[in-house]
Amino acid sequence: MDSLHNIKITVNENVYVKDPESSELGRRIIQGSILLIHEIGFEAFTFKKLGAEVGTTEASIYRYFVSKHHLLVYLTLWYWGWMEYRIILKLTNIDDPTERLKRAIHVLTEKIERDTDFSQIDEVKLNQIVVAESSKVYLNKQVDRDNSVGFFKPYKELVHRIGNIILEINPNFKYPHMLVSTIIEGAHHQHFFAEHLPRLTDIIDGEDAISNFYTTLAIRSIQE
Repeated sequence: MDSLHNIKITVNENVYVKDPESSELGRRIIQGSILLIHEIGFEAFTFKKLGAEVGTTEASIYRYFVSKHHLLVYLTLWYWGWMEYRIILKLTNIDDPTERLKRAIHVLTEKIERDTDFSQIDEVKLNQIVVAESSKVYLNKQVDRDNSVGFFKPYKELVHRIGNIILEINPNFKYPHMLVSTIIEGAHHQHFFAEHLPRLTDIIDGEDAISNFYTTLAIRSIQE
């Protein structure tokens, strides 16, 4: 990532054939894919439909991504890079590790709003795609191959960063990465439940119940 005056979330070059950030068409492909996947879901999403959405040909999209799986990986990696950027900003000049952990968990679990630093991306819709679709990025037969070329590095680095904060609080805690990935994936499920299956979660008026639950869970787990 560059300075705050020229912010760019970098994505592993193995994910794409041509960097979509390098052209106006590439940026339209990313914008259009977020809108279309959010509207119809990943299973129904095709490059033919995306081409109609952004005013280009299916063949032109293949010049950027070899498959729709790689495009979903790109969106997911961008999202995790953006989340790490947000956490870095949120934790700047905060010395107390417990306070840093609380702030990091809040960033990871709160309801997402648009980020004016990245006007080309609809982060609200992208978050909803990540909640509903991102498990498809790694719950598949090619996960080990994708992992070997670094597809999941931003996610792993994010988990590691917050895991290190946990170890500052309690160096003897044995499960920092497990706890962090449980918080992230669990919060995704709870947001999905709140939207579609509310009897599977707890919605409390005037309270960010998901953030409060996972913050309490984390602090108590570490203390024990």
